[in-house]
Amino acid sequence: MAEQNKDKAAAAAKAKGAAAQAKARAAKNAGPGFKVADEVAKPVGEPRLAKLYRETIQGALKTQFNYKNAMAVPKLEKIVISMGLGKAAVAGEKAKLDTAERELAIIAGQKPVRCKSKKSVAQFKVREGMETGLKVTLRGQRMFEFLDRMITLAIPRVKDFRGLSPNGFDKQGNYNFGFTEQSVFPEIMGAEITNPQGMNITMVTTGASANEARELLKGFGFPFKTDEKVKE
Repeated sequence: MAEQNKDKAAAAAKAKGAAAQAKARAAKNAGPGFKVADEVAKPVGEPRLAKLYRETIQGALKTQFNYKNAMAVPKLEKIVISMGLGKAAVAGEKAKLDTAERELAIIAGQKPVRCKSKKSVAQFKVREGMETGLKVTLRGQRMFEFLDRMITLAIPRVKDFRGLSPNGFDKQGNYNFGFTEQSVFPEIMGAEITNPQGMNITMVTTGASANEARELLKGFGFPFKTDEKVKE
Protein backbone atom coordinates (compact mmCIF):
# COMPACT_ATOMS: atom_id res chain seq x y z
CA MET A 1 0.00 0.00 0.00
CA ALA A 2 2.83 2.37 0.93
CA GLU A 3 4.53 1.58 -2.37
CA GLN A 4 1.34 2.41 -4.32
CA ASN A 5 0.93 5.71 -2.49
CA LYS A 6 4.53 6.54 -3.24
CA ASP A 7 4.02 5.85 -6.95
CA LYS A 8 0.84 8.00 -7.02
CA ALA A 9 2.62 10.89 -5.32
CA ALA A 10 5.50 10.65 -7.79
CA ALA A 11 3.11 10.62 -10.74
CA ALA A 12 1.22 13.64 -9.38
CA ALA A 13 4.46 15.55 -8.82
CA LYS A 14 5.61 14.73 -12.33
CA ALA A 15 2.31 15.93 -13.85
CA LYS A 16 2.45 19.14 -11.81
CA GLY A 17 6.00 19.79 -12.92
CA ALA A 18 5.11 19.21 -16.58
CA ALA A 19 2.19 21.65 -16.28
CA ALA A 20 4.43 24.30 -14.71
CA GLN A 21 7.00 23.89 -17.47
CA ALA A 22 4.31 24.20 -20.16
CA LYS A 23 3.02 27.38 -18.57
CA ALA A 24 6.54 28.82 -18.35
CA ARG A 25 7.20 28.04 -22.03
CA ALA A 26 3.90 29.70 -23.00
CA ALA A 27 4.76 32.81 -21.00
CA LYS A 28 8.21 32.97 -22.60
CA ASN A 29 6.76 32.59 -26.10
CA ALA A 30 4.13 35.25 -25.38
CA GLY A 31 6.87 37.84 -24.91
CA PRO A 32 6.89 40.97 -22.76
CA GLY A 33 3.63 42.68 -21.99
CA PHE A 34 1.40 39.64 -22.54
CA LYS A 35 -0.19 37.55 -19.82
CA VAL A 36 -0.88 33.89 -20.42
CA ALA A 37 -4.03 32.75 -18.64
CA ASP A 38 -4.23 29.39 -16.90
CA GLU A 39 -7.29 28.48 -18.94
CA VAL A 40 -8.80 29.59 -22.22
CA ALA A 41 -11.38 32.29 -21.54
CA LYS A 42 -14.89 31.24 -22.43
CA PRO A 43 -17.88 33.56 -22.92
CA VAL A 44 -20.30 33.48 -19.99
CA GLY A 45 -23.96 33.99 -20.82
CA GLU A 46 -25.42 35.78 -23.83
CA PRO A 47 -23.27 38.69 -25.12
CA ARG A 48 -24.76 42.15 -24.61
CA LEU A 49 -25.00 42.98 -28.33
CA ALA A 50 -26.50 39.58 -29.18
CA LYS A 51 -29.25 40.30 -26.67
CA LEU A 52 -29.66 43.83 -28.06
CA TYR A 53 -30.14 42.44 -31.57
CA ARG A 54 -32.65 39.83 -30.45
CA GLU A 55 -34.73 42.15 -28.26
CA THR A 56 -34.50 45.50 -30.06
CA ILE A 57 -32.68 45.72 -33.40
CA GLN A 58 -34.41 42.80 -35.10
CA GLY A 59 -37.90 44.13 -34.39
CA ALA A 60 -36.97 47.69 -35.39
CA LEU A 61 -35.55 46.55 -38.74
CA LYS A 62 -38.57 44.35 -39.41
CA THR A 63 -40.84 47.36 -38.94
CA GLN A 64 -38.62 49.80 -40.82
CA PHE A 65 -38.25 47.67 -43.96
CA ASN A 66 -41.63 45.93 -43.67
CA TYR A 67 -40.30 42.37 -43.70
CA LYS A 68 -42.99 39.71 -43.72
CA ASN A 69 -40.70 37.02 -42.33
CA ALA A 70 -38.39 37.46 -39.33
CA MET A 71 -35.78 35.29 -41.08
CA ALA A 72 -35.46 37.99 -43.78
CA VAL A 73 -34.25 40.59 -41.27
CA PRO A 74 -30.54 41.41 -41.82
CA LYS A 75 -28.13 40.02 -39.25
CA LEU A 76 -24.41 40.01 -38.62
CA GLU A 77 -23.00 36.77 -39.99
CA LYS A 78 -19.28 37.07 -39.21
CA ILE A 79 -16.39 39.49 -38.69
CA VAL A 80 -13.14 39.04 -40.60
CA ILE A 81 -9.97 40.73 -39.29
CA SER A 82 -6.93 40.75 -41.56
CA MET A 83 -3.38 42.10 -41.49
CA GLY A 84 -1.10 42.56 -44.49
CA LEU A 85 2.53 41.73 -43.71
CA GLY A 86 4.01 41.50 -47.19
CA LYS A 87 6.87 43.91 -46.50
CA ALA A 88 8.01 41.97 -43.44
CA ALA A 89 7.76 38.68 -45.34
CA VAL A 90 9.82 39.98 -48.28
CA ALA A 91 12.44 41.39 -45.89
CA GLY A 92 12.67 38.03 -44.13
CA GLU A 93 11.59 39.54 -40.80
CA LYS A 94 9.90 36.47 -39.36
CA ALA A 95 9.89 38.01 -35.87
CA LYS A 96 7.49 40.74 -37.04
CA LEU A 97 5.09 38.12 -38.40
CA ASP A 98 5.25 36.15 -35.14
CA THR A 99 4.65 39.29 -33.06
CA ALA A 100 1.72 40.39 -35.23
CA GLU A 101 0.21 36.90 -34.98
CA ARG A 102 0.48 36.96 -31.19
CA GLU A 103 -1.06 40.45 -30.93
CA LEU A 104 -3.91 39.64 -33.31
CA ALA A 105 -4.69 36.51 -31.29
CA ILE A 106 -4.95 38.64 -28.15
CA ILE A 107 -7.18 41.21 -29.88
CA ALA A 108 -9.54 38.67 -31.46
CA GLY A 109 -9.43 36.00 -28.75
CA GLN A 110 -8.79 33.43 -31.46
CA LYS A 111 -5.65 32.16 -33.20
CA PRO A 112 -5.13 33.74 -36.66
CA VAL A 113 -4.58 31.85 -39.88
CA ARG A 114 -1.44 32.65 -41.88
CA CYS A 115 -2.32 33.60 -45.46
CA LYS A 116 0.03 32.52 -48.24
CA SER A 117 0.51 34.14 -51.63
CA LYS A 118 -1.14 32.20 -54.45
CA LYS A 119 1.40 33.17 -57.09
CA SER A 120 4.84 34.72 -57.45
CA VAL A 121 5.16 38.42 -58.25
CA ALA A 122 8.72 39.27 -59.24
CA GLN A 123 8.13 43.03 -59.10
CA PHE A 124 7.38 42.83 -55.37
CA LYS A 125 9.79 39.95 -54.67
CA VAL A 126 6.90 37.76 -53.57
CA ARG A 127 7.18 34.01 -54.08
CA GLU A 128 4.33 31.55 -54.33
CA GLY A 129 3.53 30.08 -50.93
CA MET A 130 5.13 32.95 -48.98
CA GLU A 131 3.30 33.90 -45.77
CA THR A 132 2.22 37.48 -46.43
CA GLY A 133 -0.66 38.09 -44.02
CA LEU A 134 -2.89 37.02 -41.15
CA LYS A 135 -6.64 36.50 -40.95
CA VAL A 136 -9.18 35.73 -38.21
CA THR A 137 -12.85 34.91 -38.79
CA LEU A 138 -15.14 35.41 -35.79
CA ARG A 139 -18.65 33.99 -35.46
CA GLY A 140 -21.25 33.53 -32.74
CA GLN A 141 -20.58 34.71 -29.19
CA ARG A 142 -16.94 35.53 -29.84
CA MET A 143 -17.99 37.76 -32.74
CA PHE A 144 -20.42 39.74 -30.56
CA GLU A 145 -17.88 40.05 -27.73
CA PHE A 146 -15.29 41.47 -30.14
CA LEU A 147 -17.86 43.83 -31.68
CA ASP A 148 -18.77 45.17 -28.24
CA ARG A 149 -15.11 45.81 -27.31
CA MET A 150 -14.41 47.41 -30.65
CA ILE A 151 -17.36 49.85 -30.50
CA THR A 152 -17.10 50.80 -26.84
CA LEU A 153 -13.31 50.71 -26.31
CA ALA A 154 -11.25 50.63 -29.51
CA ILE A 155 -13.01 53.15 -31.76
CA PRO A 156 -13.13 55.90 -29.08
CA ARG A 157 -9.34 55.53 -28.69
CA VAL A 158 -8.68 56.44 -32.33
CA LYS A 159 -6.82 59.75 -32.48
CA ASP A 160 -8.82 62.65 -33.99
CA PHE A 161 -11.74 60.34 -34.69
CA ARG A 162 -14.56 62.01 -36.64
CA GLY A 163 -16.75 59.06 -37.47
CA LEU A 164 -16.75 56.12 -39.87
CA SER A 165 -17.64 56.62 -43.50
CA PRO A 166 -21.21 55.49 -44.26
CA ASN A 167 -20.11 54.56 -47.79
CA GLY A 168 -17.83 51.62 -47.01
CA PHE A 169 -20.45 49.04 -48.04
CA ASP A 170 -20.28 46.74 -51.05
CA LYS A 171 -23.28 45.54 -53.07
CA GLN A 172 -23.66 42.47 -50.84
CA GLY A 173 -24.18 44.60 -47.72
CA ASN A 174 -20.73 44.02 -46.22
CA TYR A 175 -18.89 46.89 -44.53
CA ASN A 176 -15.13 47.45 -44.72
CA PHE A 177 -13.00 49.77 -42.60
CA GLY A 178 -9.68 49.65 -40.79
CA PHE A 179 -7.39 50.80 -38.00
CA THR A 180 -3.92 52.21 -38.63
CA GLU A 181 -2.49 50.78 -35.40
CA GLN A 182 -3.22 47.88 -33.08
CA SER A 183 -2.73 50.14 -30.04
CA VAL A 184 -6.39 51.25 -30.16
CA PHE A 185 -7.27 47.94 -28.54
CA PRO A 186 -6.66 48.15 -24.78
CA GLU A 187 -5.62 44.48 -24.68
CA ILE A 188 -2.32 45.52 -26.30
CA MET A 189 0.12 47.46 -24.13
CA GLY A 190 1.18 50.50 -26.15
CA ALA A 191 4.59 50.73 -24.48
CA GLU A 192 5.45 47.21 -25.66
CA ILE A 193 4.58 47.76 -29.33
CA THR A 194 7.67 47.60 -31.52
CA ASN A 195 5.97 47.36 -34.91
CA PRO A 196 2.85 49.50 -35.45
CA GLN A 197 0.56 47.43 -37.63
CA GLY A 198 -2.71 48.34 -39.29
CA MET A 199 -5.60 45.98 -39.87
CA ASN A 200 -8.70 45.72 -42.03
CA ILE A 201 -12.06 44.68 -40.61
CA THR A 202 -14.95 43.34 -42.69
CA MET A 203 -18.42 43.15 -41.21
CA VAL A 204 -20.23 40.43 -43.18
CA THR A 205 -24.02 40.84 -43.01
CA THR A 206 -27.00 39.19 -44.65
CA GLY A 207 -28.40 42.57 -45.72
CA ALA A 208 -29.77 42.63 -49.27
CA SER A 209 -28.53 46.19 -49.77
CA ALA A 210 -26.08 48.69 -48.34
CA ASN A 211 -28.92 50.67 -46.76
CA GLU A 212 -30.27 47.67 -44.86
CA ALA A 213 -26.80 46.70 -43.63
CA ARG A 214 -26.10 50.32 -42.63
CA GLU A 215 -29.21 50.45 -40.47
CA LEU A 216 -28.21 47.13 -38.87
CA LEU A 217 -24.78 48.47 -37.85
CA LYS A 218 -26.33 51.74 -36.65
CA GLY A 219 -28.46 49.66 -34.31
CA PHE A 220 -25.31 48.17 -32.78
CA GLY A 221 -23.96 51.68 -32.23
CA PHE A 222 -21.59 52.20 -35.17
CA PRO A 223 -20.56 55.89 -35.17
CA PHE A 224 -21.10 56.82 -38.81
CA LYS A 225 -20.37 60.33 -40.03
CA THR A 226 -23.48 62.49 -40.28
CA ASP A 227 -21.93 65.17 -42.49
CA GLU A 228 -20.98 62.80 -45.32
CA LYS A 229 -23.49 62.26 -48.10
CA VAL A 230 -24.64 58.66 -48.35
CA LYS A 231 -24.23 57.14 -51.80
CA GLU A 232 -27.18 55.05 -52.87
